Amino acid sequence: MSILDLVKTTRSTRAFDESVPVPRSVLYDCANAARLCASSANRQVLKFRLVCDRAETEAVLAHTKWAGYLPELALPPDGRHPTAFIVICHDTSIADNAAPFRVDVGIAAESIALAASEAGFASCMIGSFDAGAVKDALDLADELAPQLVIALGKGDEDIVLTEAKDGEIRYYRDERGTHYVPKRPADEVIIG
Repeated sequence: MSILDLVKTTRSTRAFDESVPVPRSVLYDCANAARLCASSANRQVLKFRLVCDRAETEAVLAHTKWAGYLPELALPPDGRHPTAFIVICHDTSIADNAAPFRVDVGIAAESIALAASEAGFASCMIGSFDAGAVKDALDLADELAPQLVIALGKGDEDIVLTEAKDGEIRYYRDERGTHYVPKRPADEVIIG
């Protein structure tokens, strides 16, 4: 599969098949892909907490908020939760200030999502979460500060990319539950 095809199929998924666990080896491979990515000043301040134990997965899920554009929906739906998470943490023992390394979090997150997709799993990057509660739930060391939570599992929903019209980029669902993701046209975002 080409990288462009992989990017097109790597979508934020908010419903999963709970009967299909994500093997720890897949989580490891996803985190390892992120470990090998570019890093600001090559400081390598990010650490990756793998979560595939059912109790830990549900504990992390309890401290996340999903799909801000769809507040009327309870996502992920009951019975369709992710079966794993990777929590990207900033190691403050390497660098106190996380701000200069936020781009590293994005690079790592996309690498994790692409690696998961290549392995046949879906993901959702979650920036809306209670970092302190996630830290406590996973008993993370004092120097590890959660920056981003990535849900993983076997995707169980239809997601369609569409062209944004009149600048409207809010994702939405139709009456069947198909999730639509408007993308700005290429001629609006590619300059030159």
